[in-house]
Amino acid sequence: MGRAEERRARQRAGRRAAPRRRRSSGAAGKGGIRRLFTWKKILGTVFGLCLLGMGAFIVLYMMIGIPEGNADAKLQSNVYKYDDGSIMARTGERNREIVDLAKVPKDVQRTFVAAENKTFYKDSGVDLKGTARGVLNTLAGKGAQGGSTITQQYVKNYYLTQDQTVSRKLKELVISLKLDREKSKDYILAGYINTSYYGRGAYGIQAAAQAYYHVDAEDLTVEQGAYLAALLQAPNQYDWAIASDTGKRLVQERWNYVLDNMVEQHWLDAAERRAMKFPVPKEPRPAPGMGGQTGYLVNAANAALERQLVAQGSAEDMKQAQAMVEAGGWTITLNIDKKKQAALERSVKTQLTSELDPEGNKADANVQAGAVSVDPKTGAVVAMYGGTDYLKHFTNNATRDDYQPASTFKPVILAAAVEEDATTQDGTPITANTVYDGTSKRPVVDHGRRVGFAPENEDDQDYGDVTVQEAMNQSVNSVFAQMGVDVGMDKVVEVAGKLGMETEGMEAVPAQTLGSMGASPLEMAGVYATLDNHGKKVTPAVVKSVEHNSRKVEFPDPVGEQVISREAADTVTSVLTGVVDDGTAQKSVRDNPLRGGRQVAGKTGTSDNNKSAWFTGYTPDLVTSVGLFGEDPEPPHPQVTLHGVAGEKRISGGGFPARIWAAYTFGVLDGVSRFDLETKQGAAVQPTRTVTPTPTPTPTPTEEPTTEEPTSAPPTSESPTETPTTEPPSRTPTPTASVTPTTPSPTAEESENPLFPGGDDDEER
Repeated sequence: MGRAEERRARQRAGRRAAPRRRRSSGAAGKGGIRRLFTWKKILGTVFGLCLLGMGAFIVLYMMIGIPEGNADAKLQSNVYKYDDGSIMARTGERNREIVDLAKVPKDVQRTFVAAENKTFYKDSGVDLKGTARGVLNTLAGKGAQGGSTITQQYVKNYYLTQDQTVSRKLKELVISLKLDREKSKDYILAGYINTSYYGRGAYGIQAAAQAYYHVDAEDLTVEQGAYLAALLQAPNQYDWAIASDTGKRLVQERWNYVLDNMVEQHWLDAAERRAMKFPVPKEPRPAPGMGGQTGYLVNAANAALERQLVAQGSAEDMKQAQAMVEAGGWTITLNIDKKKQAALERSVKTQLTSELDPEGNKADANVQAGAVSVDPKTGAVVAMYGGTDYLKHFTNNATRDDYQPASTFKPVILAAAVEEDATTQDGTPITANTVYDGTSKRPVVDHGRRVGFAPENEDDQDYGDVTVQEAMNQSVNSVFAQMGVDVGMDKVVEVAGKLGMETEGMEAVPAQTLGSMGASPLEMAGVYATLDNHGKKVTPAVVKSVEHNSRKVEFPDPVGEQVISREAADTVTSVLTGVVDDGTAQKSVRDNPLRGGRQVAGKTGTSDNNKSAWFTGYTPDLVTSVGLFGEDPEPPHPQVTLHGVAGEKRISGGGFPARIWAAYTFGVLDGVSRFDLETKQGAAVQPTRTVTPTPTPTPTPTEEPTTEEPTSAPPTSESPTETPTTEPPSRTPTPTASVTPTTPSPTAEESENPLFPGGDDDEER
């Protein structure tokens, strides 16, 4: 072998050995990882997963076809029963009339696209991002969230169900894609607007046009169409006839949103848009077959069921709950006792409506009555009066909360005083025997400081030194205004909430002692039922039980925990027996020949300017709240005074409301029951001496007025224009405890305090 060949051999051997000398164990491991996770392998894996997903979707696409629509003919009716199982009503025939899209003005069609899916005419029928979000939320237990196209919403409404499951969402996606390929956009839009629910029992645009504007769909304006399109987001919340102030604000904002989107899409001229005004819907016209009290009862039961569906998580919101109830298949048994219901209706007719002449006396046309009767031991709403006729007056007077409860709120103040072991400002415990200064317009003080509130007693009467018992009997405003401050208005509001009143937005100011907040007969019946039930919370329940072939709904027990002490509740009951036996309810209740020795507790009330009159009373076995409300029969139905009704100067709580209460209660109760009270004072404290209250003289023109019109007042308080009159009290008890000192009338400067409502108070005793 030559030298050259040897050199080449050594070089070849060296090259082969060199890598072995440089390689280490670490390098070997790293190289192995690189071989395992190369970019080619990662990209290949991702690509493979994509192919697998696409393959799975193709399989789904091939397996899932467009099913038969779940047409209205397959939907079941709802059955409503009295507590004894007898049939009250059947509902379920859909208020729907399918109309050809060509009959709906083009601009009105576009309002729905602008509201729900601006890309409708261009997209493939699905919103992949929204669908993915819905699937993830469903897997996380949060339920599906928005983002669906019009096509997807139509598929869900017509072909599928409202169930929030991943499988349903995937089916919705596939069917929407297929439907968009096989059907025209006009076909899908027509199906969507003809199957959607608009509230007021209206399914489809034709029924909605009639329900809200009393016209056919072909005669809708763009403004009206925009309102109907806005409704679909929340039919119940946005229905103008029953919407809260917040609901009205929100639906107007959405109406503007719809029209602005139309301008953005060049479907509407900007100048024409600026000239448009919000089209307030017409008054509701309920469906036939719901006349008399039936409609009120059915709607109250539906509302209770819808709230429970949301509360237990079966529905995401009230819109979905409403759709579930309207879909049918429910058997709803109410707590309504057929005999008591008939008796309550008969009592209103004989004691009130038969005495009215709406044709001959304009004031008689302004009267609306509402009443709720509750079993305090079970919480069952055994009777409800919502108005003269559901087909004539859509609003349920038994559940409306837009009128002041007035003096029927005074027992809440006393309950708070006893519950909190409150004292007067000189340290005397507040009991039925505690003496207060009952001077009319006496400024309320807080440890020597005037708070800017000096309420007038009824007829401006001065009572001098009176016990809490007599002040409750005669509903002395000045006493309870001072008591509220002594207890602490925050504590009064807190106890009101515990007893069942809605306290959100209720200001803790002295003016609330006059019952200037809003409340319904249903709400006040619950408050008094809790007092009757010795302080254990009673939440009035309209629904007894619910059955459905595919859903289970359990209602909570209407009787809850102890919310105030038994002593506090029983003390109030004890004092309220005095209102009947020695106070403002004597004539209608105490002296009623049907009473038969029954013990009765209760309170009358008449609000500012006599716009409402109340009597809420109870026996050991039954609590009933009756309210009369002044309402103008012409839209927009403002609150008006009850002055002049039945030819009387004023309608007091001790008049028609108490008479309705007595005729009903004494007519349906069997036997005589007595209150079982645990108080430190026993039964109601009886007056021991007779004192005639002295009216405050009317000031001469040269005298300085005691009050001035305030610059502001609590939102729910109104300044009355007239002062009522009732029979003067016959007796005032002998003082036995400390007296809150009388202080001068407020100055004009104090009268301007926001806490001072100003004007005369028309409060009933």
